[in-house]
Amino acid sequence: MPETKRTGSGVLGGLLGVVGLSAVAGVLVTAAVTPAIAVSGAAASSAISMFDNMPSYLEIDELMLPTTLVYTNPDTGEEIEWTKFYDQNRSPVTFDQVAPVVYDAVLSSEDPRYYQHGGVDLIGTTRALLSNASGGQTQGGSSISQQYVKNVLIQRCERDAEEVVENGEVVRTRDEVLRNCWEEATNASGAEGYERKLQEMRYAIALEQRYSKNDILLGYLNIANFGGTNYGIDASSKYYFNVPASQLSVSQAATLAGIVQNPNTYRIDKPGGSIINSEGVGFNKAPDGSIDDVQPGTIQALYTLRDEGVINDEQLLAAADGYSATKGRQLYVLSRMLDDGKINRDQYIQAAIEPITPAITQPVTGCQSTGGAAYYCQYVVSTIQNDPAFGETREARDRALRQDGLKIYTTLDPRVQIAAEQAMADYAPTSIEGMEFGATATSVEAKTGRVLAIAQNTRYVPGATEDPNESSIVFAGDSTYGGSGGFGAGSTFKLFTLIDWLEQGKSLREVVNGTDRNIPRMTSCAGDWVNPGSDRIRNFGNQRGYNGTPLRFTAESLNTGFIGMAAELDLCDITNVVAKMGVTKGNGDPINVTVPSQIIGVDDVSPIAMAGAYATVANGGTLCQPKVIDRVVDNNGVDRPELVPVRNCSPVLTPEVASTAAFALQGVMVRGGTGAQANPFDGTPMIGKTGTNEQRHSWMIESSTNVTTAVMAGNVRGTVDIARAYAYDRRVMDIRYPIAQRIQATANAAYGGDDFPPPAENLIRQVVRDVPNVVGQTIDQARATLEGAGWEVAVGDAVDSDQPTNIIVAQNPSGQAPAGSVITINPSNGQAVTVPDVSGQNPAVAAGALNAAGFSAQLGSCTPDPGSGVGRVTGTDPGPGTATTRGATVTINFAAAACPGQGAPGDDEDDDE
Repeated sequence: MPETKRTGSGVLGGLLGVVGLSAVAGVLVTAAVTPAIAVSGAAASSAISMFDNMPSYLEIDELMLPTTLVYTNPDTGEEIEWTKFYDQNRSPVTFDQVAPVVYDAVLSSEDPRYYQHGGVDLIGTTRALLSNASGGQTQGGSSISQQYVKNVLIQRCERDAEEVVENGEVVRTRDEVLRNCWEEATNASGAEGYERKLQEMRYAIALEQRYSKNDILLGYLNIANFGGTNYGIDASSKYYFNVPASQLSVSQAATLAGIVQNPNTYRIDKPGGSIINSEGVGFNKAPDGSIDDVQPGTIQALYTLRDEGVINDEQLLAAADGYSATKGRQLYVLSRMLDDGKINRDQYIQAAIEPITPAITQPVTGCQSTGGAAYYCQYVVSTIQNDPAFGETREARDRALRQDGLKIYTTLDPRVQIAAEQAMADYAPTSIEGMEFGATATSVEAKTGRVLAIAQNTRYVPGATEDPNESSIVFAGDSTYGGSGGFGAGSTFKLFTLIDWLEQGKSLREVVNGTDRNIPRMTSCAGDWVNPGSDRIRNFGNQRGYNGTPLRFTAESLNTGFIGMAAELDLCDITNVVAKMGVTKGNGDPINVTVPSQIIGVDDVSPIAMAGAYATVANGGTLCQPKVIDRVVDNNGVDRPELVPVRNCSPVLTPEVASTAAFALQGVMVRGGTGAQANPFDGTPMIGKTGTNEQRHSWMIESSTNVTTAVMAGNVRGTVDIARAYAYDRRVMDIRYPIAQRIQATANAAYGGDDFPPPAENLIRQVVRDVPNVVGQTIDQARATLEGAGWEVAVGDAVDSDQPTNIIVAQNPSGQAPAGSVITINPSNGQAVTVPDVSGQNPAVAAGALNAAGFSAQLGSCTPDPGSGVGRVTGTDPGPGTATTRGATVTINFAAAACPGQGAPGDDEDDDE
């Protein structure tokens, strides 16, 4: 409230009020407390001194105001007030925003001499004090200024009201504490009542020396209670009559002025109506039909108007119907306005015969009023209630939510949110018999961490519920933000092993033993994991696995492939990757990867956290912690950046590792990949990963360079697996795909997406490795040798050999080969014949021997040699000892004194001669 300078007459009135009231108070208090010495000057003087020494300065606190959640329409830039949270529903107004008839109604009925006194109406107060001194309870007579003081003190008490706990038990609820605030300020009797009244007067007089009359009157109308949680003239006008305070009629203004005198007696939002007794006294009725134990209000004025012939019986009954006690109070207010000349008789009659007709308009409050976005709303509420930015204690944070009048700008994007809600409604049932089914979807802007949408299959209700179709838990969150313990991430958790693989400088094209095998030990800084029982991680469908590359393992989501990768890494390094990418257990504890099963995602995690991790890859290695609050503005319109929860963007991966991981994850989303069903195929490059955990939870996480969407569906509590539900409804396992696709398509249309950067060459390099020589081994021995060395093996056709048919006689490649090559091994067909050694024999004899051995002999080249006589075999082709097929041609090469077609050695010389 602005401080204003008072006029001279106002100051004089205030001073006279102090002097006069001090004397009156001294005499009256003395008479009431010590009547036997009432005439004693000493006692009166002491009482006056007590009054003068009372505190006179009252700090006017900020009003308790609703906190409003806001989102921005990205298409228009319009701020949309989404919902409110409050202890007191109030919308403060300026003096000109209240209809003048309201001021007339309140002053005529509550303080007709308001503009003449200096804060205390001595006439009314003296009458009340005398009544109290005679033995009755504390009565009214308070001026508007005194009532304002009383409401300020009540609100101060209510602001800090908390339940009282002793020895771990609640001994007084918050409602009881709140009720006590009112009772202590209004219903105290005896000496306490006098002291309260005197202090109230002292404050009121001082108040009028600091503020103008109009400011005090407006302050009263903005702070006063009008029944239930409705406070202030404007919010109450909208609640009871669906009009702002500036548009109240005479009848409505008189009704509200009557309500403020005893709010919970005269409120007009109880549907029970009222009854009238034979004396024309009306009682409001409770919704169950019982009569409230309240002071009745008389409607005798209506009978007077009827007797005067102004109205008939039908009009009388119509006017009295509904809330007769309130009608009686309204008639009193109207009569005071008529007497004061604020309304004329025609206005009086018109308002008097008009039935009280409320148009109850419930304010938009709480997450339950936000429809399908309720779980997003609840996540915001959880953030406010638990983040230290809003206060050091939970009580302080609750006050920020319900009393501080903040405007919270959320990150919600209605385009993506609506798409998420509709996809969830279209594909996910609210419950499935035989399991506690739940599904959730969330989208996060990769470059900022802004959570754009949260949707869930169940109907939101605050608090616990036994209905499987309802929940108050935000499945997308964790135990702190949303009340969820998280869900097993399944193969989506393989991301962290992939990242560590790349951070260790290993290539996506390096061959790893991904077969289903016993791994006896894994390295860990927490103590190596040792496998004494030959336990194994199995693949889906009990596939035996294969030797392959991380690139292929990622695309096909091979469990044993990632176990094989982890066996070449340190589990502590994988633990560190999980932590720096912002993922913890659902209860907030760190995830320590110490056993192989954790590699494939048995730990319960938050979908929002997992979305943030994949967004880190999409964002080039920079983690932007997910956030739902962009901005906070206080009730004075001032930005309060210190109230915005701290959520930072910081690089946690090198761009090279991020781009190479994205390269691998793109293989999931291409046609034929495990995540292809969720790809919108709208031209936006996508990365992604699927996951299932023990058949209890199914996941789909996908991302463009700009927006990441995570979807989880499964059993939210207990151990019933989806396989049971899958037989009941095939959609359960696969609803992740169309839900994610629908949401991501909308996100892509709104935010677009760029090409992912190319992978780092050194992380996709072709690795050349030695190939073991397996010639001479059996087929099984050769396969085991090569697969044990990390090679994939193919058994080729049998080839001719004199070796037994199970023996490898050829392999390709041999020596060295690029990692990832398939080594083809060829066994013997057992049908080869060895060429005998016929050297030195006569060619004719040798030919006979070769033919007898199953070959087809033929003469080859002849070399003249005088010493060889008729012929001597010098060699064969193929040579001696060569294994070849039966019937193969063997060429005989020989030497002879006279080769066929040639003369004997020396004949040419004779001819020349």
